[in-house]
Amino acid sequence: MGFLPKIKKGQKLEKGKSYMLVANHTSMTDIMLMLVVMKSPFVFVGKKELAKIPLFGYFYKRTCILVDRGNQRSRKEVFDRAQKRLSEGTSICIFPEGGVPDDRSLILDTFKDGAFRLAIDHQISIVPIVFHDNKKRFSYKFFSGSPGKMRVKILPFIPTAGKTQLEKKELREKTRAVILEELTNPTVK
Repeated sequence: MGFLPKIKKGQKLEKGKSYMLVANHTSMTDIMLMLVVMKSPFVFVGKKELAKIPLFGYFYKRTCILVDRGNQRSRKEVFDRAQKRLSEGTSICIFPEGGVPDDRSLILDTFKDGAFRLAIDHQISIVPIVFHDNKKRFSYKFFSGSPGKMRVKILPFIPTAGKTQLEKKELREKTRAVILEELTNPTVK
């Protein structure tokens, strides 16, 4: 058993093309594993308060568009910065649950709209990604976890071409459903 991730990929990301990367969020390792899995340039949209963590925060600030979730103006600025990065051909990674659920028994929390609104605005495909083992390996509960596999599955892309904001909820729920299906009935061993 090692710490290197076992990655099951389907479609390939095209160089120079932007995507909306979305994944379940269960662990402090989610961010690091995403950096290992994705070779195309991307930036995270992440919580401002994580920038305060020693050492991690230093790198986090340099790879993220930071959002203060309690500040409406900050959320608007995030969309402006994300749109700029997307127009430059960079992909965006958002954990649509908006944070790690407090209830550790919860498999997948409800999704927020931001990732799907941006994907529709820019008509970019959504890339659903499933982290199967991150909660078991290194959860947010202190002194928890164990060594072992860290399985990742990149699911078939979900196109947004021709979709409008009226279809945002349907797109959000479809993405959540495919991630939840993979979490509850894994196809990667």
